[in-house]
Amino acid sequence: MAKTTPYWAWMALAASTTLVGSYVGLSKLLVAALPVFLLAWLRFGIAAMAMLHWLRRAPGEAPLSPRDRRLLFWESFLGNFLFSICMLYGVKLSGVVAAGVVMAGIPAAVALGSWWLLRERVGLRIWAAVACAVAGVVLLALVRSPAAPGSGGAPAAPASPWGFVLLLGAVLCEASYVVIGKRLTAQVSPRRISALINLWGLALVTPFGLWQASRFDFGAVSTPTWALLVFYALAASMVTVWLWMAGLAHVPAAQSGVFMVMVPVSAALVGVLLLGEPFGAGHAAAFAFALLGVLLATWPARRPEGGAAREGVPSPTVM
Repeated sequence: MAKTTPYWAWMALAASTTLVGSYVGLSKLLVAALPVFLLAWLRFGIAAMAMLHWLRRAPGEAPLSPRDRRLLFWESFLGNFLFSICMLYGVKLSGVVAAGVVMAGIPAAVALGSWWLLRERVGLRIWAAVACAVAGVVLLALVRSPAAPGSGGAPAAPASPWGFVLLLGAVLCEASYVVIGKRLTAQVSPRRISALINLWGLALVTPFGLWQASRFDFGAVSTPTWALLVFYALAASMVTVWLWMAGLAHVPAAQSGVFMVMVPVSAALVGVLLLGEPFGAGHAAAFAFALLGVLLATWPARRPEGGAAREGVPSPTVM
């Protein structure tokens, strides 16, 4: 008799991906108050203090090999350091709704990366997901924004093309993070991977963070902004990881991928409802393409009787 999946496991996966989208959206408030490198440095520093106890090896876990150390560096450089910089600057230049649409291309980018680097099979459904993701981004870049609230009917300022470029860079960095992580998790526990790559991220951004800190007025930062920074640091590095792993222990990986749809949804909701970003018919069409691409890339493939699914489905990851 098949084992029933507990409802809390589904809720944990949904909460994890919803948190990812929400802190991508709320990061717009942080980059308005803090320089990007300083923000990244503080985020990694807060998370490092909270994850010190995750650095210990689990019982029976082998010491890190030279290959593991190299992979951990690239995992952090691409998935932590470069991703954070591209995502934060991208949100600052293009907006939260745009970030949600572009980030929806992560599952398709992961599938392509797995096909290219890990030689995993990619079917027509994944190529269709890639096409939908590209269509959503192109449409978003061409759309004319409706009037922003309080603007007297004037259309909102168009997003910078560099914002889209940086967000696409963030998508590619996150895809690399997932592909490298597939190799790492065979030897190292997920909690230890999270703590080690966070330390690497802290080391990489420290020179830039110190440079911006030396000329920044910390007294100008409000208490709510500091509280939001702590939420961002802990949610990005700890809470979403724990929720994802807890849910994944009871949910098949192929089904868990569908919850990636919550990332662009929650990011867009934060942008429109909390930050007052404009949202017109063009944005809705771009968003529809993006969500269709997510579902095509992550929906569980049909399994032959008694066999495994023919197409591997990339699991969502923490950003």
